Amino acid sequence: MQDSSTITKPNHIGFILDGNRRWAKSHSIPSFDGHMAGYNALKDVLEGVYEHDIPYVSIYAFSNENWKRPSSEVSGLMSLMVSAVSKEVKKMIERGVRVRFMGRRDNLDDKVLGAIQKAEGATEHLTKGTLAICFNYGGQQEIVDAAKQCVADGLSLEAIDEQAIAERLYAPDIPPVDIVVRTSGEQRLSNFMLWRSAYSEFLFLEKYWPDMTKEDVTAIIEEYSRRSRRFGG
Repeated sequence: MQDSSTITKPNHIGFILDGNRRWAKSHSIPSFDGHMAGYNALKDVLEGVYEHDIPYVSIYAFSNENWKRPSSEVSGLMSLMVSAVSKEVKKMIERGVRVRFMGRRDNLDDKVLGAIQKAEGATEHLTKGTLAICFNYGGQQEIVDAAKQCVADGLSLEAIDEQAIAERLYAPDIPPVDIVVRTSGEQRLSNFMLWRSAYSEFLFLEKYWPDMTKEDVTAIIEEYSRRSRRFGG
């Protein structure tokens, strides 16, 4: 373990929560039980994040491609999201953490949209940390929507640059991701935070997401501190 006084902490950790269904299969239990186990692991991981005073954490909870999954699984995930958000808002308030949702909202049902709006409204004044939940989210779609907004705002061709796009992303005040962590052994972004991960460090873990604990957060931070980041210069 590194000396805590010499550790360089990331400002923003992004988590791709992968492997819930495979974890469930490996335990011979239904897929939904894997998602429940993933939710419990997320709570533990977030405890670790907040114990280390990481200002920003983002999680890939549901992509816009996940609608292709069986309708029963999608329905269960929507119910789990509503229940989880409703339960966790009080804890976020106690910790002073603001909750932000990133993704399209036009095809979400009223219960899901209501839970999102309630969580954001109840925490919008908090400043001790930010939890960004990528829900019904796709990195390519985010950039397309930002480009469309540039046009809607009447920007000239010359005025559309990196800053113009960045200012029109979902939740544009959320900074670039310093390190992207993906579980389950897969080594790809899968459309997560494409703009904000342009210069991110990447860490791919073999374990499935439900096996993650807050101790893993310590290991992630130590690994990040050992990296020598480069930004093309």
